[in-house]
Amino acid sequence: MLARFAPSPTGRLHLGHAYAALFAWRAPGRTGTCLLRIEDIDPDRCRPDYEQGIYDDLAWLGLTWPTPVRRQSQHMQDYRAALTRLTEMGVTYPCFCSRQDVARAATAHGPEGAIYPGTCRTLDAATRADRIARGDAHSIRLDVARGAAITGPLFWDERDEGRIAVDPAIGGDPVIARRDVPTSYHLSVTVDDHLQQITLVPRGRDLFLATHVQRLLQALLGFAAPLYAHHALVLDTDGQKLSKRDHATALADLRAEGWSVADVKKRIGWQDD
Repeated sequence: MLARFAPSPTGRLHLGHAYAALFAWRAPGRTGTCLLRIEDIDPDRCRPDYEQGIYDDLAWLGLTWPTPVRRQSQHMQDYRAALTRLTEMGVTYPCFCSRQDVARAATAHGPEGAIYPGTCRTLDAATRADRIARGDAHSIRLDVARGAAITGPLFWDERDEGRIAVDPAIGGDPVIARRDVPTSYHLSVTVDDHLQQITLVPRGRDLFLATHVQRLLQALLGFAAPLYAHHALVLDTDGQKLSKRDHATALADLRAEGWSVADVKKRIGWQDD
């Protein structure tokens, strides 16, 4: 099987990434391969030194990968093409709402925060065209109800759990093209997994809900669905997920303090085969 590990160079890798990387490299089995992919679509937060840090940390963990490494920032044309296909299918619409607008208007919340209430979904074509013509900032959202009406019921196969029914509306209409780039996390990973012929997606349990959206995108774009394996998360002493946003201690800092790879594996509860 062909798996992938796809970090974003927006900070240094931490213990949670160490577990995810080790899991990804082991997931395809002894006869499979794991690719490294750099998800660097965020021009404001991604930095070359963080990207180099990813390579250094993974090498320190003893992991190797085929080259060249796919960097998303070099493949915007692939995402534009997918976005055009979705637009021609009539399953996208421009959204002029800011994050603050969404937070104020939302009536429901999910694991990722306020769920978009569909404010711009019902704007008429003339209003949309006028606002775009005058330069109003906007993202592009996926109309999940229209998309689901096209695809019909969907599912994905979760390793060790079996078949999972897709609920396209579980997180509202997601952004599939941001204001500053012609893609988003959901669209770019869906396209990348297809183009790289990924057959197994190993990733954290915190991305389980994202699979509902990405499975819908796969079906709309005519892509095959890979097998998924969502693993448990490494938690801090308060039981919270480790994250860059909360300044989880970087592997590079632990290494500087004298930690060995064995120390890291012991802390995250990793056991080699």
